[in-house]
Amino acid sequence: QLSLLEDAGFGGVLLYVDPCDLPKTTDLADKAFMVSLNSGGDPSTPGYASINGSYRQNRLNLTTLLVQPISAVLAKKFVSLPEDTVQRDKCIPLQMPATGKKIISLNIQSVTTYKTISNVIGYLKGTVFPDRYVIIGSHHNGLNAYGGQEWASSTAIITAFIQALMLKVKRGWRPDRTIVFCSWGGTSFGNIGSYEWAEDLKRVLQRNVVAYVSLNNPVRGNSTLHPVASPSLQQLAAESQSFNCVEKTKCPASNVSSVQIQGDSDYFINHLGVPATQFSYEDIKTSENSSFLSEALFPVHTTKTEELDPSFSLHETIAKLTGQVTLQIASEPVLPFNALDIALEVQNSLKGDEVDIPQLLAVASRLRDTAELFQSDEMRPANDPKERAPIRVRMLNDVLQSLEKSFLVHRAPPGLYRNILYRLDERTSQFSVLLEALEHCKLHQSNETIQTALSEVLNSINSAQVYFKAGLDVFETTLAGKK
Repeated sequence: QLSLLEDAGFGGVLLYVDPCDLPKTTDLADKAFMVSLNSGGDPSTPGYASINGSYRQNRLNLTTLLVQPISAVLAKKFVSLPEDTVQRDKCIPLQMPATGKKIISLNIQSVTTYKTISNVIGYLKGTVFPDRYVIIGSHHNGLNAYGGQEWASSTAIITAFIQALMLKVKRGWRPDRTIVFCSWGGTSFGNIGSYEWAEDLKRVLQRNVVAYVSLNNPVRGNSTLHPVASPSLQQLAAESQSFNCVEKTKCPASNVSSVQIQGDSDYFINHLGVPATQFSYEDIKTSENSSFLSEALFPVHTTKTEELDPSFSLHETIAKLTGQVTLQIASEPVLPFNALDIALEVQNSLKGDEVDIPQLLAVASRLRDTAELFQSDEMRPANDPKERAPIRVRMLNDVLQSLEKSFLVHRAPPGLYRNILYRLDERTSQFSVLLEALEHCKLHQSNETIQTALSEVLNSINSAQVYFKAGLDVFETTLAGKK
């Protein structure tokens, strides 16, 4: 929204979260909040690591807009609305009255300074594939008192998981793949710690990382378990959720989806094309989830974590789910990724009247056929210990590791993922880049944007189909003499 306002020539913005979008369990209507305008990493070193010797570009202002977040109560006063805008069982969004004008003087005196951001990184080396990494990421406090204990849940869970793994290690256990534990700094200011670490090690990570497991703000509510996973990991996330549900009669339905995840997984999903997953508890119903709420950081008093989860049972559940997914990815001989689920997700994202392009549908159909063949001809024998050959396993894992890289587009609209497999929210099932392009066409009465977006999507689907087909051809050629 801010980028569109800037393009339209606006000079200042009073940013508020509408009362209808605020969590119902906490009264935040009179609270101001912080929001980072940084799209990712150190803004003075775009695209390269912020380390000693790096050239720092003069990019002190991330936007020409004067931006000031304000509370919903103050926003209501500015538009002179009556107090009864929130009625029983009904919430009326704030909007300007039909008549009237107000002049507001906005004077912002932000001071830009450089600070040192620290990450804490540890690892448990794998025994079979030590050059393949499963990254599990949390973050630590970088906001002094402002952020309260928002980071504490993340830190508590990764600490408990490490302690549990060390008990197994002392008994002689080791994972097949290397597990890398990361506690990131600078998350609230644009995921600076994770971006800079990944930019510094980009070439290594592109080749070696197989998955990213996120612990970004895992307990932000106490009513709904909200699992998110990229398409290739959805089946694994659903199975883990079912396995860890003790009272089967009260188990929630498997509702794993691929929506944009806030936090430090950003670089790994959007620049490296790494499959990612995250489990979290929220107070907002999944179908009503508003992704921007995670970007609005409200001050939280220090007992919030204990109030949300006094027995720490929610933390325990997240630790079990996260731990099981991490261990399966790190220890199964064949990566537990599902190629067919990617093809099905692509076909589902092309349903609806908005996008009815025969060429897109035809390419998506070919992708599904190839994925089905790949799943049956290559995954089955590799998962059978009697037929499993080391060369087949290594080749197959190399193919599985890069399944989602085909879906990284060069340019995505502001606020949308470069990885087009992720949707903006739960309410839409189509490709977000296509829906955004359609809105742009309506606004500017030009179809240039939609043609560009369609080409990006078409090239991505076709690239994935070629990739799967090439994987099948490699197996057929290499293993022909051994059948």
